[in-house]
Order: sequence, then structure tokens, then C-alpha cells
Amino acid sequence: MSTETAPSEEKEQISARETSRPSRQTKTAIQEILDSLKSAQDDIGQISELSSEEETLVAEFFTSLSKLMEPVAQSIRISPEKLAKFFSDAVQANVDQSGFLLIMDAERKVQLKDLREEKNRDLMISVLEDLLPRFKQLFSDQRQKIEDRMKFLMAATKEVQKMSKALSEKDE
Repeated sequence: MSTETAPSEEKEQISARETSRPSRQTKTAIQEILDSLKSAQDDIGQISELSSEEETLVAEFFTSLSKLMEPVAQSIRISPEKLAKFFSDAVQANVDQSGFLLIMDAERKVQLKDLREEKNRDLMISVLEDLLPRFKQLFSDQRQKIEDRMKFLMAATKEVQKMSKALSEKDE
């Protein structure tokens, strides 16, 4: 009996040692998890830094946009199709100089979204993709408007000068 129990006890001790010692496979899995967590920590740090930089860029962008829009428009219409993924029932939308988006739905309900807010950044990008290409046309239209006024003023000025000259010659 003693010979039978000894090998059995020995087997139990070997089993206990094997389970208490992590295998290479377990060590590798743990290392992969730790490496993954360290990488996630790096990503979190970068996200924080990028978010701060993004906040500054958004503020600078809307300051410049306000100055750019001032001579051409108080607000600019945005295509409802560009907003479909955010507002499925939008029928009209306008963005103003300060970065507010006014959306009207089919029931004529109005929503106001501040595009400068972090939670609206994806919406902001969709709006800007529609808005920015329009500036070329807006400034071309503004230039044409000024040129038309100047043509009128030049013609009117010449005529007024002729009339003024005629009156001053009469006085002589």
C-alpha cells in the first residue's frame, strides 16, 4: 500500500507545481495584454493632446470664418442632403458667421446647433464640406456687384461733371 500511495502523492505534488507555475503561453498572453494596455494609455494621451489642439483650431477657424463671411453674407444656406445622416427630416439649414447652424424640419420645427461644441464636430465637418466650396462663388458675386456699382457711379459721375461744367461755364 505504501508503494501505491507514494506515486499518487508524487503525482499530486507534480500537478500542484505545474499549475502554480505559469506556462510560457500564459506569460505571452499576459504580456500581450499589458502591451495592449500600455498602447491604449499612449492613445489616451494623444487623444487628450489632439482634442486640445482641435479646440484651438476650431476657435481660430470660426474667428476667421466670421471675418470672411462678414462682407458677403450674414448666413449661408446649407444643403439638407449634407445633413441627412444627422437630421433625416431637415428641409432647410443655414449657418451663421459665429458657427451656429439653424435647422428646420418638415414640420417647421427649428433646432439650433453650435458647431463649435465638441459633440458637434462631425456635423461641423459635414457643414463645412458644403459651405467652403461656396465661397468662390460668393466672392465672385460680391466682386461683380461692386464692379456694377462702379460702372454706374462712373457713368453718373461723368454726367454730373458735364452738367456741373455746363453750369459753371454759364456763370462766366
